[in-house]
Amino acid sequence: MNRPEEALDVKTSWRTRNVKVLAAVSFAQDTASDMLYPILPIFLSTILGAPASVIGTVEGIAEGAAASTKLIAGRISDRIPRRPMIALGYGAAAVGKILVAVASVWPIVLIGRVIDRLGKGLRGPPRDSLLVDGVDRSQRGRVIGFHRTADTMGAVVGPLLGLGAISLFGGDLRKVLYLAIVPSIISVLLILLVKDPRPSQRKSTKTPLVPVPLPLSLKKLINLLAVFGIANFPDALLLLRAHEIGMSVSAIVVAYVIFNLSYAIISYPIGALSDRYPRHRIYAFGLICFAITYLGMAFATSAAQVLGLLVIYGVFSAIQDVVGKSWVSKLAPDNTQGWAQGLFQGLTGGAILIAGIWAGLTWNFGSGGGRVPLVISGCVGIIFATGFLVVGSGWSRTEVPENNPILT
Repeated sequence: MNRPEEALDVKTSWRTRNVKVLAAVSFAQDTASDMLYPILPIFLSTILGAPASVIGTVEGIAEGAAASTKLIAGRISDRIPRRPMIALGYGAAAVGKILVAVASVWPIVLIGRVIDRLGKGLRGPPRDSLLVDGVDRSQRGRVIGFHRTADTMGAVVGPLLGLGAISLFGGDLRKVLYLAIVPSIISVLLILLVKDPRPSQRKSTKTPLVPVPLPLSLKKLINLLAVFGIANFPDALLLLRAHEIGMSVSAIVVAYVIFNLSYAIISYPIGALSDRYPRHRIYAFGLICFAITYLGMAFATSAAQVLGLLVIYGVFSAIQDVVGKSWVSKLAPDNTQGWAQGLFQGLTGGAILIAGIWAGLTWNFGSGGGRVPLVISGCVGIIFATGFLVVGSGWSRTEVPENNPILT
């Protein structure tokens, strides 16, 4: 029989030093990013005069830049020290925020957002690989969920700080953008506390620097999620929709806080749940939440309706992120964690590039205000939810055993 302290060790073994430090890093960076993000569409449209098509394209290209970088970063992070890659990624995010703050025309914002997202792409796969390093597969949902909760709490604190700054600075959005640089720099400094095993101590050292075969179930999952991503356009357009319905800048920031609070609250429980129950069913529920949000936003006429829909959207976002990443980490062999996460995040991020462009270009079709792309994406969400329930069980509980050298 296990002694009580042994049982406690099992329950808390996933809370490694790196999990705690990287959670703090992400909290600081998201505080910075989300002081900026909810006001960026309004900054672009009202101060720099950019149309909806430009806003969608800016965010789409930024996410596309992150996607392409994730493919490269994921592959090489299995072979080289991960901490410098992570630090460089967060450093690039700080530089990008500086460019956005000083921008006088929207192309400078585009450059800043691309640099910011290139940093995200560079740090994402090695960070997520390091998060699950040394953690049993049965607890990786908890790890991803805990990290996403900390990350998203930054997205709650950031907009609240931004809202206070808007009031303090008399509505001067540019000063708020300058303020967002501070927590971004703090996140870079926290990277010094991360511990990363030398490449020679990691199982991946024999992995060649070329794409390697991945389990068939993993490739099917990544492909399916990437195709769905074409319907999942950047959240900036949802915030633009809220603005067009009649919500003020301050009200939109509050709405964004409520969305992120929903996201943060659900992330850890969803991660823990995905360690125990069929993930395809959990993901299908998330897609239903996505469909409700998009279809609801297409016809919403009041701030109260938008707030309710964003709570539901927070549930979808938590499921998409937490379940998606933990699912990939469980299906991927230990020596290809970086490559698997890079491929997954790269392809789904590339899909957002496509989504941002087509949604922005069709934003004013029909009655305008984004109703056409919102309805199209909502219907796609229903189709994919049904598909997951029908075909997802084949790989929902499949996992690659620890240290399995067989990749096909």
